[in-house]
Amino acid sequence: MDTAADSLRQDLGAEHQAIVKVVGEFDGRLMIVKGWSVTLSLAGLGLGFQQGHYALFALAAGTALAFWYIEALMKRHQMRYYPRMREIEVAAYHLNHQDLDGVSVSSPQVDWSWTEAGRGVPQPYAPAEVRRMLSIAPWLPHVFLPHAVAVLLGAVLYFCALADLPGLAQLKP
Repeated sequence: MDTAADSLRQDLGAEHQAIVKVVGEFDGRLMIVKGWSVTLSLAGLGLGFQQGHYALFALAAGTALAFWYIEALMKRHQMRYYPRMREIEVAAYHLNHQDLDGVSVSSPQVDWSWTEAGRGVPQPYAPAEVRRMLSIAPWLPHVFLPHAVAVLLGAVLYFCALADLPGLAQLKP
């Protein structure tokens, strides 16, 4: 029995569990950001109509834009754990894989299973792939929604009121 390999397996398993926990905790924080964004943006839009001031529409759009930025930054921080998670899964594959009915399987495969499970030997992320993932973070639907809707709605209402379009002409700056 190889105690060094067993020790490595245990350390990799513990690190992988810790990373999965951290990534999951980020999701909870991201939901809080979304909640605050929706609350403040909708309050700003509603207050704009209630108080008759269209500048509050721009404030609501700006608030949503700020929360979108915060969420994108947090998502990028979360995504920085993905390469290490994948590295551990690749190492675990090479240490532990077994053939079951002609299929090579191993565990853990939390990250690998999202995109590549069953397609051969797990591979680590290439640096270019990591950069691409981080660069598209703000544009992922689960990141930009609902912020982008509030930004768009606030901006449209602001500029329509600024142009004195019917129904909004009575609002003042």
